[in-house]
Amino acid sequence: MVGCSGNSGRQTSLPDVNSTNLACHLIQHMMGETCVPNHPKRVVTLSTENLSNVLVLGIKPIGSATPFDTAENFPSYLQSKTEEIKLLGNEEQPSIEAIALIKPDIIIGLRSHEAIYPMLSKIAPTVLYDWQSDETWRSQFSFVTEVLGRQKAAQQAWDRYYQRIDELKLALGVGTASPKENRYQNKTFSFVYYYFDRLGSDAKNSFAGSILSDVGLQRPPSQDVIVPYGIIEYSEEKLEEIDGDFLFLAAFSKADEDRLQRLLRKPLFNRLKAVQQNHVYFVDKYTWVGWNLFAADAVINDLFKYLVNQP
Repeated sequence: MVGCSGNSGRQTSLPDVNSTNLACHLIQHMMGETCVPNHPKRVVTLSTENLSNVLVLGIKPIGSATPFDTAENFPSYLQSKTEEIKLLGNEEQPSIEAIALIKPDIIIGLRSHEAIYPMLSKIAPTVLYDWQSDETWRSQFSFVTEVLGRQKAAQQAWDRYYQRIDELKLALGVGTASPKENRYQNKTFSFVYYYFDRLGSDAKNSFAGSILSDVGLQRPPSQDVIVPYGIIEYSEEKLEEIDGDFLFLAAFSKADEDRLQRLLRKPLFNRLKAVQQNHVYFVDKYTWVGWNLFAADAVINDLFKYLVNQP
């Protein structure tokens, strides 16, 4: 199966008439329509989110691009799941040559890969997820589920996610009337990070925000909002806006880590309620913005670690 060529406009990629296997289904995506194999054996993903989504659905890709600044190649929550997966360059600039050499029968990318779509579609049927400001990680998972035709596996994955959410809520006492059982009633949970020298957080309509909401944990007022792309930025001069009863911190690069360490030494930071109550926890950057069910599982592990198992 091959994609139709072309450099612009919406396209319809159809099976090669000489192919011995014409079993495919049409997928609508940002570049048009593409007929993808019903039972792909050689899947390539061009982002960590879609690598994780494919793995969750029970398929091991033959190759994947990796986060551009991750020294260990893949986030920690995927380390035990990526053996023998070929590295295809970073997510911003995947290697076309490396992709062609492993001969995929389907390629799953993102809007950011639009410029190289004509070349990718000549290698194999290619679909690009069109992420918009109001899209959620659930929407992206649904897209990959449709592409691969793995609805049963997707439902099983969601069942497990909500089972773990219920287990965490039970352990936290969320939803119980007794204040003794619900230790976190009326407590707020702030998630803040440095990225590209900016101090930010994720709102309600974000990956971490949706998990905290599913668990029933409240956010500080500044984060209990819906904003484009689910991202909020803060000024260091108004650190009180990031405060909560519990504060989770992360950084996305060495420079961001340095900025975060400087922040920790500021007098304003030491006045925060979470700091004074010793409720500040450092979490993995890529886990808490992971946009996939494996990362969600790791976030739930962190919540168990810091909120259930801590004295």
